[in-house]
Amino acid sequence: MSILPTRENYKAGTIEPVGRAWGLTKNVPFPNLYIKMLPDFKNWIYLEEEAINLKGKWNNVFEKPEQPLDLEIGCGNGFFFAEQVEKNPDRNLLGIELKYKPLVQTVRRIKNKNLHNGRGIRFHAGYLDALFAPQELSKIFIYFPDPWPKKRQKKNRLINSSFLNKLNVLQKPGQFVDFKTDSEDYFDFVLGEVKKTSYKILGDTRNLHQSEWAKENFLTSFEKIFISKGLPIYFMRLQTYQ
Repeated sequence: MSILPTRENYKAGTIEPVGRAWGLTKNVPFPNLYIKMLPDFKNWIYLEEEAINLKGKWNNVFEKPEQPLDLEIGCGNGFFFAEQVEKNPDRNLLGIELKYKPLVQTVRRIKNKNLHNGRGIRFHAGYLDALFAPQELSKIFIYFPDPWPKKRQKKNRLINSSFLNKLNVLQKPGQFVDFKTDSEDYFDFVLGEVKKTSYKILGDTRNLHQSEWAKENFLTSFEKIFISKGLPIYFMRLQTYQ
């Protein structure tokens, strides 16, 4: 039986917390506007308990279950997610997001266009192994996660060797993880953490927009701001061993 990562489990010591504690949507005492909108996204957004029960069966939520299943961790404003879904009808894409506003905004972009190869999940990305079976995922995109820049905050960073090793198990052999950040410190930290994992680095750059990866790169809202200020974006592509 799967264990949901709730505040009660934290207190009982049942599971190891990742970042801030969080609970189930149905237990939120004062639902905000975006929580109230969730019924309009039935079969488009999957909440915690329903998501856990889909472990190993995610392709069944799509019209074409035979297609590869990709994942975006942290959807932000959802422009990249919508772009991927629309331009890659031969692939299925899940977006996992903890905050309700970006999750609803992201999925609304594809729902309004009736694009059925994209879906959203409300869950903490630190517990992906509770959501996905080994080798269930193909490509994974991690763009601009919170860098937690202060020394006392760094323990909260999502991307570390422990997380990457769990991620590796969930991906099919030979698949990619694309990671982008505006934080050089976080980038260097992740480079060190990758060396403790089963991933190999296919390529990395300290200035994405002046690199060989620039042509295939989708400019997010974050990136446009940094470009206007002349600041670099850091990027790496990892690959699971075949």
